[in-house]
Amino acid sequence: MIKKVLKVSLVGRTNAGKSTLLNNLLGETVSIVNKKINTTQDLIIGIKNYKNCQFIFYDTPGVNYLKSIKKNNKKLKINLWQGIDESEIILFIIDSKNIRFSYIKDQLLKLIELHKEIIIIFNKIDLISKDSLLPIIKLIKEELNLVNCFLISAKYQYGFDHLLKFIKKFSKKNKWIFTKDEVSDKDDIFMTNECTRNSMLKYLHKEIPYNVIIKNNIFKYLKNGDLKIKQHIFINENRYKKIILGKKGEKIKLIRENSQKQISKILNVKTHLYLMVIKFNAK
Repeated sequence: MIKKVLKVSLVGRTNAGKSTLLNNLLGETVSIVNKKINTTQDLIIGIKNYKNCQFIFYDTPGVNYLKSIKKNNKKLKINLWQGIDESEIILFIIDSKNIRFSYIKDQLLKLIELHKEIIIIFNKIDLISKDSLLPIIKLIKEELNLVNCFLISAKYQYGFDHLLKFIKKFSKKNKWIFTKDEVSDKDDIFMTNECTRNSMLKYLHKEIPYNVIIKNNIFKYLKNGDLKIKQHIFINENRYKKIILGKKGEKIKLIRENSQKQISKILNVKTHLYLMVIKFNAK
């Protein structure tokens, strides 16, 4: 059978469900999911082999960074545009419960300039009446001339097969770029660091989770099959340490236990996680 490849960018506002869509398409967690904004900061690649076609999905940061000029958003903007540039088609994902046409139109007009195939994905349709989407679909078709719209539920995997069959027609004859067993370009160490970042997003507020760097120090499988991980949480403000640790170490304990639970589930191995908070340039 002739091998084919298609590169697809997942683009949409924060919390539109891009990472949930990617994880459930692949059947594995490769991108963390959290209700906080800017959960996805790195460009994450997921690989889905569907019949004779290898889909390469780029999970990008929120589409609100298309036009961002803020200095601290530079990394997010670069990763967003890299994913879009690498892709051959764009899946523009919309949260069906939170639709503002003026915003959608503004972002889509920018993407239309790239002259790439854009497919509109209305996600979270399990939470709304499908008929309520008809007026917005009509506006998108009439004002933007984008005719391909799909209704899905990333959470419940509704509409996946129909979508994959449709986008497959854009694939091109090519040798598969990744092996049939690969599901992501990220390794287990990256994923475990992301689990800890996700836990920090859950238990810490404001800017702290976005101003730390998590690095692996030890990643080792023990003789009994358990996994031992030591991670360093680097901070750039001394005041963060007290907040991260919490009263009598309660906060860091919650972060550790939650991350450890996520890691154990994703890697299917009993995990022993140890965390250390360190100030940048500590001697």
